[in-house]
Amino acid sequence: MNEWIEIGKIVNTHGIKGELRILSNFEKKSVIFRAGFEIYIGNEKRKEIINSYRHHKNFEMICYENVSNINEVLQDKGKKVFIKRKDLNLKAEEYLLTDILGYNVVEEGKKIGKIVDFVYNKASILLEIKGETKKFYIPKNENFIKKVDLQLKIVYTENAKGLIL
Repeated sequence: MNEWIEIGKIVNTHGIKGELRILSNFEKKSVIFRAGFEIYIGNEKRKEIINSYRHHKNFEMICYENVSNINEVLQDKGKKVFIKRKDLNLKAEEYLLTDILGYNVVEEGKKIGKIVDFVYNKASILLEIKGETKKFYIPKNENFIKKVDLQLKIVYTENAKGLIL
């Protein structure tokens, strides 16, 4: 698994005191968007520490430690934001959505497809599955996803066959 995890992109500044707007669909926002958490900016992975955080509309708003002026952060507009996987302190059975990309999907002992992407909608997260003949979506919830085997790289489902149109 990758050491670096992309959590979003800096899309703009906000105000004159160096606050940044981050657009993020990261699933564990409550873990990382808090004061004191280390983030890494751009492809060069420059380390910054979050000094303050707030959620505003569909943006995560942060300020870096030791920054108090918009001119100190203008160069970060458009850059991707990363974290180190180890900083999440995931348990052995925990995973991220990006970890299961490429996993086979099995129902009733038969492979029904492979996870190729995921989509966030207002109701839930949908796993995009590429079947033998077409793509379809399975909601990521306990009604459909019964088990994720990280060792065998298999997602076991129930009732998902009915979602194939």
